[in-house]
Amino acid sequence: MSEQYSRQNYWKRNIRLVTICLSIWFVVSYLFGIILVDQLNAFSIGGYELGFWFAQQGSMYVFVVLIFFYAWRMNKLDREFDVHED
Repeated sequence: MSEQYSRQNYWKRNIRLVTICLSIWFVVSYLFGIILVDQLNAFSIGGYELGFWFAQQGSMYVFVVLIFFYAWRMNKLDREFDVHED
């Protein structure tokens, strides 16, 4: 029973982490890059309008950061549930 609960808890937390990461990516790429582009264009970064920056580069940068964050957090979670690959 304890092992089954541990597995369920591990996957529950894994799915929660994936959901959070995908939600952040959705907000940055879709909302900031497409839907809210006109409002964000009132601001600029390095001479470029913020909405344009999110559409062209920002979403990719956030995606790369999310990859590293997910790998770091999953390594921590794997060690917590003793399923790491060391």
